[in-house]
Amino acid sequence: MRFTIPHDLSAVLRAGLWRSVASLGIKVATAGLTYLTYVVLSRTMSPDEYGHFAFGLALATVLAIGAGVGQPLAILRLWSQETVANRPEAAVEAVRAGSTLTIVASLATAAALCLLVFVTWKVAPLSDTPNHFYGAAFLILPMAMAEYNSSVLRAQGSVWTALVPRDIFWRLALPGSVLALFAVGVVLSGPDALVLAAALLALMLVLQFWRAETGKYVLLPALGAVRRFWRQWGGISRWLMLGALIETAALNADVILVGLMLDLESSGIYFNAFRTAGLMTLFTFAIELVIAPMVAQHFHAGQMRKAQAITALASTAGFLFSLGIFAAFVGWGDWILSLFGDSYAEGQLVLVLLAFGLLFDAATGPSKIVMMMTGHERAYVAIFGSIMALGFLVQFLVIPTYGIVGAAAANMGARIAAQVAIALWCRLKIGLDTSLLGIFAVRGMRDIRQPA
Repeated sequence: MRFTIPHDLSAVLRAGLWRSVASLGIKVATAGLTYLTYVVLSRTMSPDEYGHFAFGLALATVLAIGAGVGQPLAILRLWSQETVANRPEAAVEAVRAGSTLTIVASLATAAALCLLVFVTWKVAPLSDTPNHFYGAAFLILPMAMAEYNSSVLRAQGSVWTALVPRDIFWRLALPGSVLALFAVGVVLSGPDALVLAAALLALMLVLQFWRAETGKYVLLPALGAVRRFWRQWGGISRWLMLGALIETAALNADVILVGLMLDLESSGIYFNAFRTAGLMTLFTFAIELVIAPMVAQHFHAGQMRKAQAITALASTAGFLFSLGIFAAFVGWGDWILSLFGDSYAEGQLVLVLLAFGLLFDAATGPSKIVMMMTGHERAYVAIFGSIMALGFLVQFLVIPTYGIVGAAAANMGARIAAQVAIALWCRLKIGLDTSLLGIFAVRGMRDIRQPA
């Protein structure tokens, strides 16, 4: 069956596709550099120290998303919403207030983590060192700001300034610095690597702020608008934060749980398998980075045909890419994991299970982004959060008996159920089919007339 693209949609899809290709190019480079980073660290550290690093990075990632207070997703939606409504001053105010909130919340989160760890080790000292927790605390602010700045710049139409400092320069600097130190006889511990990563990412943020100012993008924080902004948008921000936190926890909490219930070496194996499985979603993620503000813009303007066409492009392209990567994992997963070291090749079954769950992310398309950008963040938190929480409970029950394979199987089942559920919500409640079937919905979609 031959599909022809209507003239009014071709320009929208072409713009989205070319931006997505540029974003994919950056993300492919990012994946390669991230892989290089993990390989360098795992080869220059003992399995135990690498486990400390993996645990600390996963913990910092989850806490940084919480410290973002929902602002990375909020600004993608609010910038488009206020711009479409011809309120540019409100859009600028949202950027500056969101940046200030992220900084304050990140510092508070890092301080709370340090205090909690200090008190815990004073009251009931554990056998392991607490230094990887402190290393994670150093990473919270730079990771939260990097995520927020990326969203702000993408909302304003920038891809290169949004992604290159963190995704390319930082991921070049970290393994390069580790190798340079190793060459002169300095072997980093897991906590050392976390602090080094935090320092290098902070330098990249300085570069990003400078580039944004020279490019006339709005990025710098300001205190004046925070109270008014939070009064107006605080409720939405809290739900967006919960949504982002749930998604991030679904990608990182397993590593933390395995480290706490088994050992840090198992945590390192699981970490590498999950990060490798995540390569499947490269194109899906790259497209979502681009289409989030586009979906918000067209939906709030009532242009449902354009919004549906964009989501159909995302699901189709993302699934085809993911399917090819999944086949590679099934055939050569043990060899891929052995790049980290011979002891990590045993994670192939974990890799395949996790990858199969992520295949449904691609098949159901950008359902999360659609819900977040169209005002259905509460439904996303309720549906996705409850299903993934049940999956986490199952993991807690099966890990003692089935180890990391049980953790991966529980994650896979929960992710499949959650993705199907939120895709159905998008179709029935929002009117956009985010799945692979969405391509058939474009022709029958009708625009919504907005009130004058």
